[in-house]
Amino acid sequence: MKMLNSVSGSFRKKAGDSRSGERKTRLERRIVGATNRWRFPQDHFCGDLLALSQMCNTLNVDLDEALKNPDRLCISKFQKLFSENIMNSGTQSGEADVILECLGFKWELHHPQIFQSGTLAKLYLTALIQNTKSSQRELDKVQKAHPSGRIKKRSPVKKIIISMRINDPAVTRVAFALALKNLYMKEVEMTVDNVLGVLASAHILQFNRLFQKCVNMMMNRLAPSTIKNFYLAGCKYNEEQLTLACEKWLEMNLVPLVGTQIHLRQIPEPLLYKVLKSPRLFTFSEFHLLKTLLMWVYLQMNCKVQMIPIHETILAFFNSFPKKCCFLEQDPGQNWMPLFLCLRLHGITSGKDLEELKHINFFPESWLVRVTANHYHALENGGNMVHLKDLSTQAMRFGLLFRQEYTTYSERISIYGYFFEIKGIKHDPTSYSFSMQRIKHTDLECPSPVCEHSTISLRSERLVKYEIQAQALVDGRWQEFRTNQIMQKFGFIKPGCKSHALKIQTVGIPIYASFAFIFPAS
Repeated sequence: MKMLNSVSGSFRKKAGDSRSGERKTRLERRIVGATNRWRFPQDHFCGDLLALSQMCNTLNVDLDEALKNPDRLCISKFQKLFSENIMNSGTQSGEADVILECLGFKWELHHPQIFQSGTLAKLYLTALIQNTKSSQRELDKVQKAHPSGRIKKRSPVKKIIISMRINDPAVTRVAFALALKNLYMKEVEMTVDNVLGVLASAHILQFNRLFQKCVNMMMNRLAPSTIKNFYLAGCKYNEEQLTLACEKWLEMNLVPLVGTQIHLRQIPEPLLYKVLKSPRLFTFSEFHLLKTLLMWVYLQMNCKVQMIPIHETILAFFNSFPKKCCFLEQDPGQNWMPLFLCLRLHGITSGKDLEELKHINFFPESWLVRVTANHYHALENGGNMVHLKDLSTQAMRFGLLFRQEYTTYSERISIYGYFFEIKGIKHDPTSYSFSMQRIKHTDLECPSPVCEHSTISLRSERLVKYEIQAQALVDGRWQEFRTNQIMQKFGFIKPGCKSHALKIQTVGIPIYASFAFIFPAS
């Protein structure tokens, strides 16, 4: 006790000296019940010397050694020391020595395994030190009462009972059982149906290895049916790695995959907003993106619909609203205004599509007037897009989804009387190239949707600022390839009619190739 008092005195002196410097939070000893025993704190010891002395006495640890660096005496140290004591005492057996009462069940566990869980380890150490007759003391009593050689039967190990209460509805008995099973086995099979419950169990148990295993599985199992719940789980547990994976996956698959399934309804609005704002968002064209967003709104307002409607049904629905003002200026359309502000409506150049938008009375009239005025101004000036400056946030954007069965794949587009072909070529199983080329209107097969009701520019050259990028998923990670932002004059004669090619090497499939460009003033 003298040693403890002297140490406590030096501690008080040191604490007194520190008052002249930066003021720190006062550390108080934590008392548990009438026994005044120590309780395992959230931060190891927190400067509580009495608690440290009691802890070392219970675990047969030398106090002088512990005082040299008390912060290093953490849970793993206790696990090692206690395991050694049990083994040296000859009490190691296959029988469970810990009973966990939780979720209405009694789970039989072994103390070496529960130290993988921060929560169970703390509960166990607290119960162990509060227990007046630990397994070690029981063994000492038996050995004193029965001299060596006269013990016929080994005294059973004293079982420690711990309990915990779980209020998270995501934690089911099956999921919790799988989490506990992972304490004993490295490879325990999980499914998409129970991984959320196992993740919640791992979080409560502070079982980091299992938690990361669940996160990795979820990142590799993203699909239209799982994206919502996995994203919300990432937000709930502040798992940035998971939320970013969900955002990235949806950036690529919102239009070509999710937008074709009823699961589109489940996409949370905050996630949808982030994806729409992303410069990496993949879409076949701006009008494809608009149709996907209109469908999302339709599904929010028609919860009983269980099948993806045709586009004409959606148009008729919005056209049924009162004409006193546009849909986005009415309730509940006002709440979704930020989503539609993310669109690049100037990327919709088809007169037929613009007339359709005007007919359904969805957008404010001022928006459509501005878009139409900019189109007329560009046509009168040979295609110059003087109102567009930033390629990453304002460019016209088009996309190719290059699938496994393709060797070559291309699409043709028309902008202000200029015709281009965007193309992907597969050179070998892992080598691809993507490029764009200006073509003559006479090269198009007529009748063609590209040239139907389209103006034709006779200018021999067109200055274009463009960028080509491609992305593919490989082993749960996205590979990104891109050209620089290139300024080039496109003519009709090779090589001036063809862009720089983006050449990539990847085993990922499909490949999401995006083409972004504007026509600067020339």
